Amino acid sequence: MAAGGAKRVAAVLAACGLLVGCGGGGFSPRAPEVLEAYTAPEIFERAEFEMARDRFDDAAFYFGEVERLYPYSDWGRRALIMQAAAYHQDRDYENARAAAQRFLDFFPADPDAAYAQYLLALSYYDQIDEVGRDQGLTFQALQALRVVIEQYPDSQYAEPAILKFDLAFDHLAAKEMEVGRFYLGRQHYAASVNRFRVVVEDFQTTSHTPEALHRLVEAYLSLGLVEEAQTAGAILGYNFQATEWYEASFALLTGQGLEMRAMGDNWLNAIYRQVVRGEWI
Repeated sequence: MAAGGAKRVAAVLAACGLLVGCGGGGFSPRAPEVLEAYTAPEIFERAEFEMARDRFDDAAFYFGEVERLYPYSDWGRRALIMQAAAYHQDRDYENARAAAQRFLDFFPADPDAAYAQYLLALSYYDQIDEVGRDQGLTFQALQALRVVIEQYPDSQYAEPAILKFDLAFDHLAAKEMEVGRFYLGRQHYAASVNRFRVVVEDFQTTSHTPEALHRLVEAYLSLGLVEEAQTAGAILGYNFQATEWYEASFALLTGQGLEMRAMGDNWLNAIYRQVVRGEWI
């Protein structure tokens, strides 16, 4: 047998676990010198095999090896986007983001670019499930999701990106509400008003707006700013009468002999006029 042929057989025997799962002898199938004996489709197949059995870290490694060994091939391009997906499945968000961004840098016009951008957005979005966490991740998720929505509106990822954008937006409002309630509970009324105002002005399409208006009624009454409290109640009565927050504000205001109607010249009155004209949702 020729020396080259013998070397090839030895490599195959040593790496028999690569494609058929027959390990042995402490051999590590990740050894680069072993993988170099295989073609791009063979290594790619192994990576897919690891993905199928939820060994995402191993899958990411093999996809990375395809890209390393065959960087300018179609297999290398496909392996890069799959590596990003594998990292994301493994919750290795930093590496998922890096692989997705590399794909976008190298293949901006590729049909899989929309998927790469969506994976990049998910690498932020999937870490913002707790209201108490740093909201920087939420802002980054919103920015990345907006790119999917605006640059790839006809892709299959646009619709789920819109849904996640709305949820992330709601998440920011929830954080403002959490801080506002904290201040309100400690009788720091002016500070609480600032937080609830942000929700009413900047997050009015979220589910938190009715409560924010009710909390404004509470805070303004505590501050003795009756006209502002009445106006917040008027907005609740016009737009959110079916909510528990309207009922709570109605009881609070009428219990003090006050009406729920727009009063004075303040920021809430301006919003009330917009509501009446149908320009504010």
